[in-house]
Amino acid sequence: MKAVHFGAGNIGRGFIGLLLSRSGYKVCFVDVNEKLVSELARRKEYPVTLASDQRETFTVSGVTAINSMNDPVASARAIAEADLVTTAVGVSVLKHIAGTIAQGLMLRKTDETASPLHVIACENAIGGSSQLKEHVYAQLDEATRQWAEANVAFPDAAVDRIVPLQQHEDPLQVVVEPFYEWAVDQSQMFEGFHRVEGVHYVDRLEAYIERKLFTVNTGHCSAAYMGYLQGHATIQEAMNDEKVVQHVRAVLSETGALLVAKHGFSSAEHQAYIDTTLERFANPALTDEVSRVGRSPIRKLSAGDRLVSPATQAYEREFGYGYLALTMAMALRFESPDDPEAAELQASLTEVGASQTLAKYTGLDAEHPIHQAALAHYEELKRR
Repeated sequence: MKAVHFGAGNIGRGFIGLLLSRSGYKVCFVDVNEKLVSELARRKEYPVTLASDQRETFTVSGVTAINSMNDPVASARAIAEADLVTTAVGVSVLKHIAGTIAQGLMLRKTDETASPLHVIACENAIGGSSQLKEHVYAQLDEATRQWAEANVAFPDAAVDRIVPLQQHEDPLQVVVEPFYEWAVDQSQMFEGFHRVEGVHYVDRLEAYIERKLFTVNTGHCSAAYMGYLQGHATIQEAMNDEKVVQHVRAVLSETGALLVAKHGFSSAEHQAYIDTTLERFANPALTDEVSRVGRSPIRKLSAGDRLVSPATQAYEREFGYGYLALTMAMALRFESPDDPEAAELQASLTEVGASQTLAKYTGLDAEHPIHQAALAHYEELKRR
C-alpha cells in the first residue's frame, strides 16, 4: 500500500509517517524543503525517538520523498497512484498544496481501476479536511468534481502529539512525546477502508477536536504566554512555576466546564484528561521552547481558534471566561524577534492601540464583554 504525506517536518515524520509505516504503508513525503526531501529519498528511512526514560528509538523504513516545487508532475502522479493521502503542513498552507492534489485527482480519474481515495488533513484546525476539500474542488472542473464526490473522501481528523523544536546532527531524526491521539471521522469514509494502527475512528468528531483544541492547544499557549511574562525559556521550566500551573489550571477549568456541558464528557474523565495534559507539558524528557509554543499569536487569537472560540461559547452559556480573556491579553504582550505574527501584533498595538488591535484580530467588537475583559487585563499587565 502507498501513502502520500504532505509535510516532511517533525509532525509528518515523527507522528503521521510513523503510524502509516506501522500499518504497512510505503510512505512518500511531499515537501518543498530540498534538504529533507533529498535525505529521505537517499536514505529511505529515518529514526524516531520517544521522549521517555527509556528513549526508545524506532526506524521508519521504506520511505521516499518528492519536492513538489521542483517536480509537480511526479507529485501529482504519486497522488494518482496512492491508497491514502495525508497532510501535516499547517492549515494556512492547505491552499498551497491543493493544486497538486487537484492535478493528482485529475490523473487518477483517467484510471478506471483506481480504488476510492481518502484525503485526511492532520492539522490543528476544526474541519481541516473539509477546508482542504474546498481548496481542491476550486481547482477542479465540474466533471472531475462529480467524479470526486463518488471516489474521493475528505474525512476530518483531530491530531495530538507534542513534537518540540529539534536540534540533532541527523536532519531526519525526530524526538516525540510517547502520548498521541489521532481521531478520524469514519462517518465521512468509504466502507471497507483500511484501518491505520493507532487511529481512533469515531462518528462524532467535533467533540474530540474541541476537547483537544480547547485543552491541549489552549493550555499549551496559556503556559507559553504566562511563562514568557514570568521570564521562562521553556515550557518545562514554566510548568515548574506554580503561578504558571495555577493559571493554566484556571484556564482549563473554564474550557472544561464548556466541554462537559456541550459534549457530555463526564466531569471526572475530563479532569483526568486535563491532569494528563499538564503532565505532558511538564515532561522533563522534552525541551519545548516558549517561543515555539507561543508562536503565531495572531492565529491563536483568531475567532475560531483556541482562545476566542471557547471564551465566546462560554460567554453564550453564561460560563466563566475571565482566565481565557487574561490569556488573550498575555498574547498581546508576547514578543519574539523571529516571529512575523508577533511583530505584526506589536506594530498594530503601537499604531492603533490595544482596543482596535483586539477587535481586528479577535473579531470581538469593543463593546463585547470578552473584549473589555481582555483589554482591562492588558492595561493591568502593562502597569506591572
